[in-house]
Amino acid sequence: MTVLILTCEEDVTADMVVARLHGTGTPVLRLDPADLPGKAVLSADYAHGDFDGHLSVNGHVLSMSGLRSIWVRRPGEPAAHAADPSPWLTAETRQALYGMLHSAAARWMNHPRNADQARLKPWQLRVAHLSGFAVPPTVFTTSPRLAREFAEEYRDVVVKSASGPPPGDPAPALPTTLVGSDADFSAVAAGPALLQRYVPKRADIRLTCVGTRLFAARKTAEPGQVDGRYGDTGHAWEAVPVPERIGKAVHEYVTLAGLAYAAFDFAEDEHGIWWFLECNQGGQFGFVELETGQPISAEVALWLAHRRTDRRAPEGRR
Repeated sequence: MTVLILTCEEDVTADMVVARLHGTGTPVLRLDPADLPGKAVLSADYAHGDFDGHLSVNGHVLSMSGLRSIWVRRPGEPAAHAADPSPWLTAETRQALYGMLHSAAARWMNHPRNADQARLKPWQLRVAHLSGFAVPPTVFTTSPRLAREFAEEYRDVVVKSASGPPPGDPAPALPTTLVGSDADFSAVAAGPALLQRYVPKRADIRLTCVGTRLFAARKTAEPGQVDGRYGDTGHAWEAVPVPERIGKAVHEYVTLAGLAYAAFDFAEDEHGIWWFLECNQGGQFGFVELETGQPISAEVALWLAHRRTDRRAPEGRR
């Protein structure tokens, strides 16, 4: 039974998991959907009330009946490397590849349907509330008046991107920015803005959830630091225990979201409260493992190598 990893060619985090899988003797096939069609070949047959499918990558053939699990890591856009790429070819290739994979009885990390929903920041905040996390007051709005009123109520607020940096080469950096109530909010009318009450933090927390296993790491913040992704604090990530309340909320969140893997970001305030900032369903973990020694890649490999006992239907959130 083979593990299929959908990711780009240069992915150090995926390399770590592949090495772990090879160490346990688990067969692995790595595919970048951008290489299909071209370096990769697929075939899916639906006849006589049955289904069979095959993927071929660099001479290695994978039958869908022998597919154990699928890790959706950092896949490229289908057909992006084709000789004559086009939006139509991308759409056709996506239909063929993911339609075939959805037809197989395999475990997903994470199922694309659940992953797409989990990327939506407004939805994340709702699920975070339902799960019992402490969540800073937040507003998404295209109204300059409402944005100004929010800033006046909470005084120090941050504005940040909901979807991440826009596409570009190179991609522009969009750090979370602290603004006051006297800021000019007129530009909010041009596009949805995400404003959130500023949490003065003493540390950043990254919590990685793999199945039911939790790995938390803490990095001391500089005084007044707003965005932990930018700037060197001089401190390293250190492994820390997961508070019982946080662990319970994490398990509730991933159950509601239908996720097998999730990377949570928290801001720890001066009272030790972990404030929920976001949950990245495909977040990196390599940098945390390298600094803390936490066996996250081994746990991902263990989850992917696990044999399902119920193979009656393709897996997804029901």
